[in-house]
Amino acid sequence: MRGAIEVSGIRRPAVAGVFYPRDPRTLRTVIAECLAQAIRPQAAPNAADAGRPARVSLPKALIAPHAGYVYSGPIAASAFSALGDAAHGIERIVLIGPSHFLPFSGLAVSRAKAFATPLGAVPVDDAARRDVLRVPHVVTADGPHAHEHSLEVQLPFLQVPLGEFRVLPIATGDATAREVAAALECVWGNAETLIVVSSDLSHYLEYAAARSVDASTAQSILNCSTDLGAEQACGCVGINGLMHVARKRELEVRLLDLRNSGDTAAGRSRVVGYGAFALYEARVTR
Repeated sequence: MRGAIEVSGIRRPAVAGVFYPRDPRTLRTVIAECLAQAIRPQAAPNAADAGRPARVSLPKALIAPHAGYVYSGPIAASAFSALGDAAHGIERIVLIGPSHFLPFSGLAVSRAKAFATPLGAVPVDDAARRDVLRVPHVVTADGPHAHEHSLEVQLPFLQVPLGEFRVLPIATGDATAREVAAALECVWGNAETLIVVSSDLSHYLEYAAARSVDASTAQSILNCSTDLGAEQACGCVGINGLMHVARKRELEVRLLDLRNSGDTAAGRSRVVGYGAFALYEARVTR
């Protein structure tokens, strides 16, 4: 069964061959092409850097879409390209995204030892899983992960630039921004940890309407709103929790890319919106 956990403890891919290529070589080629064409983040102006080459620091968190690669891959690549050459320093990914098929309350981590893609198996960070399970509203449940694509499709985009890393996949059900924030804070870590929130934006609006709605949603994210609804972003639970942390920690939010399926590979009568965002911790000046 696709997405099932084997006796070995590996969660097999559920949407390989559907959302992205099943063949490893083809998959690497597709991701490389997306990354090569990605919109690169610009360095934020800083008076202290006058006269020095522009430099973009490593983001602490990303928001990336999770549709089929032909639709959202170019926008997702804009998020992951923000990692740049510093990606090799990342050891752990906290990956949080919506449960599309199984409603539940709170947050759920899988009991799997690893999540597999055609590029190999990514080990689950068991220590981080034990830590986050101490947070109220976080439970162990394989059901929300079994067939869920929102987390799975992010992994190949991370495997290509990072190589080896550990992952903590968290599926979101009905949870408040504060509840999600508490889980994120528990596993926030330092420079070795990257937070990735998986979310598409508007669904099935006409092209012009989607652009207007998504622009408004993007501005809300830039303003660190914790009140997004499902009609604005299917991953609103994870985004709202991240924005709660962003406010507390005074993170800088940057919009990297904002398009929809009408811009990439589909007609424009009913489109799905996609946004790529990077969040940065304040740089310490000396």
